[in-house]
Amino acid sequence: MAETTDVTGPADASGPAQQHWIVAPGCPLRGTLTVPGDKSISHRAVMLAALADGVSTIDGFLEGEDTRATAAIFARMGVRIEAPAPSRRIVHGVGLDGLRAPDGPLDCGNAGTGMRLLAGLLAGQRFDSVLVGDASLSRRPMRRVTVPLAQMGARIDTAEGGLPPLRIHGGQRLQGRVHTLEVASAQVKSALLLAGLYAAGHTEVNEPHPTRDYTERMLAAFGVDIVFSPGHARLHGGQRLRATDVAVPADISSAAFFIVAASIVPGSELRLRQVGLNPRRTGLLRVLRQMGADIREEHPGEHGGEPVADLVVRHAPLRGIAVPEAVVPDMIDEFPALFVAAACADGPTTVRGAAELRVKESDRIAGMAAGLRTLGLRVDETPDGATIYPGVLHGGCVDSHGDHRIAMAFAVAAQRATGPVQIRDVANVATSFPGFDTLACAAGFDLRRM
Repeated sequence: MAETTDVTGPADASGPAQQHWIVAPGCPLRGTLTVPGDKSISHRAVMLAALADGVSTIDGFLEGEDTRATAAIFARMGVRIEAPAPSRRIVHGVGLDGLRAPDGPLDCGNAGTGMRLLAGLLAGQRFDSVLVGDASLSRRPMRRVTVPLAQMGARIDTAEGGLPPLRIHGGQRLQGRVHTLEVASAQVKSALLLAGLYAAGHTEVNEPHPTRDYTERMLAAFGVDIVFSPGHARLHGGQRLRATDVAVPADISSAAFFIVAASIVPGSELRLRQVGLNPRRTGLLRVLRQMGADIREEHPGEHGGEPVADLVVRHAPLRGIAVPEAVVPDMIDEFPALFVAAACADGPTTVRGAAELRVKESDRIAGMAAGLRTLGLRVDETPDGATIYPGVLHGGCVDSHGDHRIAMAFAVAAQRATGPVQIRDVANVATSFPGFDTLACAAGFDLRRM
């Protein structure tokens, strides 16, 4: 491996909001990078530590707007949370029944994970609460979580169409039950399990396809007696959590943009340090390898029960494929990056079974398709996916639609474009990847703020 420089992204996203980027084709990408901590694990670590008996330390906490919003919500409900250093939180748990009524609405920002999981957790409290979010989150459907919670006895009012805000009535007697989900969703499953902590009897969740099991693993780490296997989880209510320390691995969803960039830019070689490789999150790696990507895993280990490894990625010619539908739930957040890989492959790539992409922070199928068409490619949309036909990427102006993952995906696409790409509305990148632009430039991107 060639000599590399070590680059660590900044942990603090403070400073003026970034509105637009202009990204020009860069040089081969080189270096050893550390991407921020996993967002999904950071959310869950704060939630469970707040409900635990005792003091928990979280290292590797994502200093993004979404996760900070979750921490701030628990602080408003009486949980003391210290931040002695960047990416570290010390959480003084108040126990299962120790949360206090907030003095107003609880702002989840852009965090769909935060809102849906909190809906389950707050459904079993003695007090009323209201969950609100930003303009993007306020357009995201919540019936998929409020309906099964109502079947447990929760009372949650929504705006018209099942949209936020969520008005949660406290003092309800929740009853455990067996849930058989029609759509695989780790967020819905997690909300039901958190509600199950407050329910009488057992709560069981069965999924049509296995999804990420972060909540199950972390509940076990906090001492909860939970039985789980791919696509199934079961726990009984009333269990107390015991404080534990959590080491958050690097987020594979953030690493995805550099994995794809190194794969498509000739002459590139990147090492991404200690990336979380939960089996329910590695779908992108499996698909890219099927396309011909050169991705090696080195120095495997474990952080807080989660498998991790360094990923070494070298440029390799990619070929288009039909993405297996069975792998879709294991890479649902990585599809914007995959669309860019497909744009640079030899032959078309077809995605099916990914209708959930249309109800993320934006309609990610439509947003990625529109942007790739602007840059000169043909993309045929379907209700649950698309076919991407590769070709020469030209410069142009694309809209991220306020979606952090679309913004970062087009920054990667610009590395293979024939001219500069302007990416509009990128402020929400700070929700999941503070300092992305700085880290990208250090790796070899030609990116500047506008």
